Amino acid sequence: MTVELTRPVSRRMLGTETLLVLGLSLGQSAVYATVSIIAKLTAEGGLSKQTAALNTSASTRPYLDLTYQLLGIVFALLPVLLAVHLLARDPGDPVRTLGLDGRRPGADLAQGTGLAALIGLPGLALFWVAAQLGLNATLVPAALPDLWWTVPVLILAAFQNSILEEVIVVGYLMTRLRQLQWRLAAIVATSALLRASYHLYQGFGAFVGNAVMGVVFSLFYLRTRRVMPLIVAHALLDIVAFLGYALLPKSWFTWL
Repeated sequence: MTVELTRPVSRRMLGTETLLVLGLSLGQSAVYATVSIIAKLTAEGGLSKQTAALNTSASTRPYLDLTYQLLGIVFALLPVLLAVHLLARDPGDPVRTLGLDGRRPGADLAQGTGLAALIGLPGLALFWVAAQLGLNATLVPAALPDLWWTVPVLILAAFQNSILEEVIVVGYLMTRLRQLQWRLAAIVATSALLRASYHLYQGFGAFVGNAVMGVVFSLFYLRTRRVMPLIVAHALLDIVAFLGYALLPKSWFTWL
């Protein structure tokens, strides 16, 4: 008797898989961010009087804090490995399919730097406007103590954010939605709105800015089929934000 070990993957199974991957990663973050923005809006003083802190300390003991930071970075990347593993069921190498390989380091770096400039400069202007209008919480990009490992950890956190978000929200999600035969406009909108939604805890300016970034990144991916330039761009944006806030005088950032 022959035992069937494999069977075709149905659209229902792909849809369920996609929801589970998002539920274990950035979809979960979007739910928490929604609860967070409601809490900030209903708190005394309203949204503009609240604080959204990133890269916060986890312990008053420096080496224990470092351990927690590194563990958080490592475990945050597990959904990325899961997504790539699940895409391996499809024909071809998922790393090449997503454009995660190192075939074009120069082009990836150049395109990523260009995207970072395209998103970063208008993004600063949008944050300033949102802050003046009271549409954002006060943003603290880096709240780690001033220790020898602070800068390396912030750089690792920037790469963790960029790898997680670009692989899941762009590469994996858009691949699966195309397989589910969604319209391209709906795919781009879904990816962009998901990106915006898990930044809601920062405020509505961050929501709009990340939605625009999501549209740009999604269209770039549809054209190039490469996630690596997006990872480079995102990492550069976060590194500048994290290290700038950590190393420069805090008086420079009162507008955040």
